Amino acid sequence: PFMNSAITGANGGLVVVSADDPGMHSSQNEQDSRFYAQFAHIYAYEPSDHQEAYDMTREAYDLSERLEVPVLVRMVTRLSHSRSAVEVGEPRPQNPLRKGAAKDWILLPVNARRRFARLLDLQAEMVRLSEGSRFNVLEAGGGDRSFGVIASGVAYNYFREAVAGQAAPPPPFLKISTYPIPEGLVRRLVESVGTVLVLEDGYPFIERQIKGLFGIAGKAVRGKTDGTLPASGELTPDIVRAALGLPPLPALAPSGLPLAGRPPQLCVGCPHADTFKALNKVLEGAAGANVFSDIGCYTLGALPPYSAIHSCVCMGASISMARGAADVGLHPAVCVIGASTFAHSGITPLLGAAAADTNMTVVILDNATTAMTGGQPTYGSGERLLRLVEGLGVPKEHIRTIEPLPKHHDRNVQVLREEIDHRGLSVVVAVRECVQEQRKKRS
Repeated sequence: PFMNSAITGANGGLVVVSADDPGMHSSQNEQDSRFYAQFAHIYAYEPSDHQEAYDMTREAYDLSERLEVPVLVRMVTRLSHSRSAVEVGEPRPQNPLRKGAAKDWILLPVNARRRFARLLDLQAEMVRLSEGSRFNVLEAGGGDRSFGVIASGVAYNYFREAVAGQAAPPPPFLKISTYPIPEGLVRRLVESVGTVLVLEDGYPFIERQIKGLFGIAGKAVRGKTDGTLPASGELTPDIVRAALGLPPLPALAPSGLPLAGRPPQLCVGCPHADTFKALNKVLEGAAGANVFSDIGCYTLGALPPYSAIHSCVCMGASISMARGAADVGLHPAVCVIGASTFAHSGITPLLGAAAADTNMTVVILDNATTAMTGGQPTYGSGERLLRLVEGLGVPKEHIRTIEPLPKHHDRNVQVLREEIDHRGLSVVVAVRECVQEQRKKRS
């Protein structure tokens, strides 16, 4: 849908904000969304601070309506997890709806080819806009002109911090904040120096485009691909200082106080904990048992003291993987998925498992909210969830509910054991409200 939205075009301002996670603090990968913008042939912004994030977003809406395509704003962890004051502009009135707006949304090949040709025709205009953007800055510098820097996003902040207190003037540098890359500005910098250091948080997106396959004759391009910067993880001020040949900043030494490691854990009183305890009891001594899990708070069941799950790949994968395991003969094949994740991506694989009456047990954790991301409403909960599961074709007699509380432990173990022993598809729904949501209601 993201790629096709660039081809259908946007009939109103459409701005997509992606918060990338270099270092994988809470993600499964370090994917860099700038590649998606390039893949879709759309325009993108990369703010270096909060004011730019605000200003770029306002401009992105105008540009999206002008070009009639989506526009991407690429954020990263450090910017998304910090805050500052910003100067806001006047609120904008809503633009009137354009008549006949959806006429190009039928992407039959004959239409798609025509719309893609229009998108390709916009590329030169996008490069021109990037060349003239006020967010891209080229400074000749007064220092050693044999060396220059290209920096984007938060890496630009780290560069400016590093050179701020130096006696020597900063080297020539180019701040890149829009994509497609401003080719003319890059060419002017590269032509004026012998060595270019590329600083960017994420993949070596700019660096690879500048180097190409064989590099630039007579020029040295340094960055992530040659080991000057780490190939993975977040950039930090000290990493940038080291790349610039500067010593690390003064820092306080650790106090020596022995502090125990504190891995993330389920909240005290979390209903998932009681579900995992019951599931572990059922699977004690079951040779080859695998519990395929999904993305949510309950993924913490992989850690002690539960050590209850064996996979977490992507939303909905728990049911798909359990079915695949069951199809090749694994028993018991059990999967755990939250009610919100089930509504997001679990319905489709359960539909297939129901059609085949796959020998597996699906445990849906219904805590009445989307707990991991802040308590947003979930639309697949309670009686609605049970009707949905039955409507997918799961036999009603093998749709069971449990209440994950310590006082019900023995009954919960019995229900889980009965459904795991059943040679066919069964679904057990663990129903108990999230403790954080209970606290919110009490307060």
